[in-house]
Amino acid sequence: MVGALEGIRVVDMTSVVMGPTATQLLGDHGADVIKVEAPSGDTTRQVTPLKHEGMGYSYLQKGRNKRSIVLDLKQTEHFAAFEKLLRTADIFIYSVRPQALARMGLTPERFAELNPKMISVSLVGYGAGGPYSGQPAYEDLIQGLTAIPSLLTLTGSPEPQYVPVSFNDRAVGIYATAMMMIALNHRNNTGEGQHIEVPMFETMAQFVVGDHMGGMAWVPPIAPPGYKRTLTAERKPYKTKDGHICVIVYTDSHWRAFGRLIGRPDLLKEDDRFATLGSRTQHAEAVYALVREHMENGTTDEWLQRLTEADIPATRLHTLESIFEDPHLRATGFFEEYEHPTEGTLLMARGPKNWSKTPPQVRRRQPRLGENGVEVLTEIGYSEEEARKIAGGDA
Repeated sequence: MVGALEGIRVVDMTSVVMGPTATQLLGDHGADVIKVEAPSGDTTRQVTPLKHEGMGYSYLQKGRNKRSIVLDLKQTEHFAAFEKLLRTADIFIYSVRPQALARMGLTPERFAELNPKMISVSLVGYGAGGPYSGQPAYEDLIQGLTAIPSLLTLTGSPEPQYVPVSFNDRAVGIYATAMMMIALNHRNNTGEGQHIEVPMFETMAQFVVGDHMGGMAWVPPIAPPGYKRTLTAERKPYKTKDGHICVIVYTDSHWRAFGRLIGRPDLLKEDDRFATLGSRTQHAEAVYALVREHMENGTTDEWLQRLTEADIPATRLHTLESIFEDPHLRATGFFEEYEHPTEGTLLMARGPKNWSKTPPQVRRRQPRLGENGVEVLTEIGYSEEEARKIAGGDA
């Protein structure tokens, strides 16, 4: 089946999580993603556990539907090959610091000279023009600057701590994909390429501020920032007699149903704190505490049955182990097994795939470092002998 992005060539000079998340999404939908790697390779190739050198589990989860070529831009022949490759690209996305590329003459202006129709995308930590511009950025740093560890202390954490998921990297990667599709549509309408800067800090700051703008939404402010409902320490999975349960009692209808379950059918009328969404937000700690007190009176299964019958959203609490056995994920094919020529059977986690016309597909297995070098170089005009001389890695 032809992918929606069939015929789109993406030159990918990104590494770790953010950029590879973006380009994998493009590759899943048919784009020809050429991953340009330094001789040392993407660092995620070394993340353990692994079976073979350069094929760590983290790389395997983000490396499908790509081709790998090794180019050392400090070498004249490799630099020339890289520029030649850019002349064939629809999109060039990179997470190398712009200052480092600029020292080699690779700037947005040079990209436009090489290929006026190409979209170049710079993934940076901080946008141009600010005091942080040019500084390196990593997941933990962006979590800190966007106040995530501080928010956790407001919700009961004894000290600031990082969320153990690279949600900034992944969210900005997905955001970058959306921006590339917008730029592609513009190019299709006008023939014009363009340069896009995607700053990690600013992109994720809008996520946090969007939730917690609070009274700062007005000038001058009318109240402090923060969304009380999500900042109470009571907002967490509830203990039951035999485990934990996650429950959202949110709308008026939810609360009327919950009131009936706990023997207080007139809860919204008898207690002003529960009367409206606004009052429940204002008294969020007391609201969550009431649910917590009652959850302790039954088992997880008992409460799941009662809450489901009352049409109140609730789920059991997964562990990192149990999520792999989730019946919904298994039934919908979220986990898929693939045979890799060197790594054996791999378990892959898939994103949304229910498309009536152009579903994402796995067209290529994760390449070894430099595996496709000769193939790519001959496609852009090199003889096989010239390509073998330039190509590195396993080409």
